[in-house]
Amino acid sequence: MSMQDKATLRLLDKADKEIRKLPRNVKGALYDFQYKFRENPTNPTNGFKQLKGERLFSARVGEYRAILFHAGNQDYILVALRPRGQVYEHLERYRFDINQVTGALEIFDVVASEEATGTEPPAPEQVPAPQPEAEPVPAEAASGPDQTGPAPESPRPLLADYTEDQLRELGVADGLVSLALTITTESRLLGLVEYAPRHTEEVLLALADGRGFDEVMEEVTRPVAAPEPVDTTDYDTAFTRPATRVTTYDTDLQQVLEDDFAAWKVFLHPTQRRLVNRRYKGPARVSGGPGTGKTIVALHRVKHLVDRLGPGYTKPVLLTTFNKNLAADLRRRLLDLGGQQLLDRVDVVNIDQLASRIVSESGQGRQRRRTINDQQAAREWQDMLTELDERTWDADFLNAEWSQVILGQSVRTRAEYFRARRAGRGQRVSRAQRADIWQLVERFTMRLEERGVWTFRQVAEAAARVEGDRAAKIAANREREANAGGQMLHHQDQSFANLRFRYEHVVVDEAQDLNPAHWTLLRAMVDHTDNDIFLVGDTHQRIYGNQVSLGSLGINIVGRSARLTLSYRTTREILGSALGLLGEETWDDLDEGTDTLRGYRSVLRGPRPFFHGADTWAAEIDALVTRIGAIREQARAEGKFASVAVAVPVRDMVGEVERELVRAGISAATLGPEGPPSGHEESVHVGTLHRYKGLEYQHMIVAGVTDGLVPNANVDRYEDSDPARYRRELQMARSLLFVAATRARDSLVVSWHGEPSRFLPKQDAQARKSAQDPESEEGFEDGGLFKPPNALL
Repeated sequence: MSMQDKATLRLLDKADKEIRKLPRNVKGALYDFQYKFRENPTNPTNGFKQLKGERLFSARVGEYRAILFHAGNQDYILVALRPRGQVYEHLERYRFDINQVTGALEIFDVVASEEATGTEPPAPEQVPAPQPEAEPVPAEAASGPDQTGPAPESPRPLLADYTEDQLRELGVADGLVSLALTITTESRLLGLVEYAPRHTEEVLLALADGRGFDEVMEEVTRPVAAPEPVDTTDYDTAFTRPATRVTTYDTDLQQVLEDDFAAWKVFLHPTQRRLVNRRYKGPARVSGGPGTGKTIVALHRVKHLVDRLGPGYTKPVLLTTFNKNLAADLRRRLLDLGGQQLLDRVDVVNIDQLASRIVSESGQGRQRRRTINDQQAAREWQDMLTELDERTWDADFLNAEWSQVILGQSVRTRAEYFRARRAGRGQRVSRAQRADIWQLVERFTMRLEERGVWTFRQVAEAAARVEGDRAAKIAANREREANAGGQMLHHQDQSFANLRFRYEHVVVDEAQDLNPAHWTLLRAMVDHTDNDIFLVGDTHQRIYGNQVSLGSLGINIVGRSARLTLSYRTTREILGSALGLLGEETWDDLDEGTDTLRGYRSVLRGPRPFFHGADTWAAEIDALVTRIGAIREQARAEGKFASVAVAVPVRDMVGEVERELVRAGISAATLGPEGPPSGHEESVHVGTLHRYKGLEYQHMIVAGVTDGLVPNANVDRYEDSDPARYRRELQMARSLLFVAATRARDSLVVSWHGEPSRFLPKQDAQARKSAQDPESEEGFEDGGLFKPPNALL
């Protein structure tokens, strides 16, 4: 067979979900099969057979058979992998259509959809498809209707407010429209969408979540709608539609088999792709809850920008974030996405390292001052106030005022401070109070200089001034050229002509964690032009207390904001509980407006989160060690690896948990600022709540969620003296819990000792008793399915 005759083998996204659950030996057989099939599909060793019509085929994969859809020429799509005995029965169950709204190729199993909803039981000789957890049947229903009383009222279908025509208009697969309108329970709807085409799944779940027809049309259907009319016989065109959810390249199948976490490189949702490829007339922002693919969008956006650069060896694109370990992770993932050729054109660095580099290059770093963090700076403030016997102001307040207002806006004089905006600071200060604060700030900066130290905020502000001066010179040069009708500079000004902005494009991940000085720096490093700044983030995950107003810092995102609502990591059960941890708070949008997680949802299912308490910290540790041991034992029995992490509120608890795990024979490692130690990737990771931003685990245990620890007891002192600060501190504590809980992919445990945190759902006495049996589910709170807190609706 010639090279051009070789076959391509791509993967249907629903098949990807099934393949991940298969034993390793079956995955290995599929890994070998893909190579042989590409070389020669009809090779006798492949057992290649036609199943139904002109499109459906099967091939041998060990003890299984691959069900293949022939898309035309030598292009095949792997639809499913089934045991041999299940392949040849009920071939009519497989339906393949071209959707008349999206124009996409859709392949699904009608019988499995019916079985999963309980509308049509399988025949006795048929092996049923995997079932969702059965719903309990009331005793009176099991024994038949009451012959003497009135007939029971039929339950109302979940989608009773919609018609078949409306569902078809939204793009629901034609073969599932009637079935969808009969469903009366949430679990049966989840059973249906497990086998439905992805677009149908998203539409039905959005409607069931309470989003109206117009909203679903605008946010879910319109982004993937095909130009009319759609030719339902043109498979070649359908294959290229953005809503056709198959791997882009047949080699992506190999990535899925090699790496369980590689799907983000394979399936880019059409809504995400639209954000990635769009041309923006200025700064743009993408928000969304955990697991909605914000980082994926940022990485693909970087690749999109690099692909449109001219040839060169410079790094005109900046990809930055707050944490060092996140920057390192972004670098690895960017390398996976586009290889060294892509990485060579991108500067991937955390924002404080970038600021330090700029200051050092400018010569201001020659003083060799040691850098201290925010906590150390707050202690210096407290020491100074104690020495001055100053009791009017709180050290933490002064540190935040200095960092966020004065340094954040590069305020250099008292007069400038009198005019400075204090967006998000809450507590009002008079002109006389600003004069007092300015005097204390001058004393403090002199104190740091005498000690040979400065803060990361000071470094960022110094870097912002360096880049601001460069931007001012570029602007002055452009003005001279415009006035002179061309480049006509004196010799001494020739260096101005060679000045360029440091970057052509800036992409920011976890944008909510950057402080005002960082944003001032970023704004100065890139020209005010199309596609200049692209940021992704979620203020519900702000864990460092940095309040900003992007508009006041020259970053205008009005009209260029988008929101992702579909979580690809967290199950609906975990998501429901995590949303509850946020309470009824109102969250900002980085620009003096409000943000929301309205419509935030997941299409994944899993066990309910466990909430349980213990009498003592020692008993709580014993329970979590027992649970981790059971998780690891089950994974070993299945020949798999299970990633597990434990998050705790304070540093001392990290060492205590790690010691007890090691004592029980379980490998454990502390999660530091750079991530897990090298060589301990498969150990249980233990760290404080702050360490888990941007990470992901199959099993997550959030421990020590105890009153006085979450939130810290010190927060209550601000309730009367500074209500705005009190609210911010509580929000930050809630965000920490929310971030940690949503790192979980498969299971979540939240535990405490003594009195539970005020942030947790009310527990009954049975929940307390269940702590004695960590494997018991009695009394644990249900994470919920379609019912997020009312504040988020």
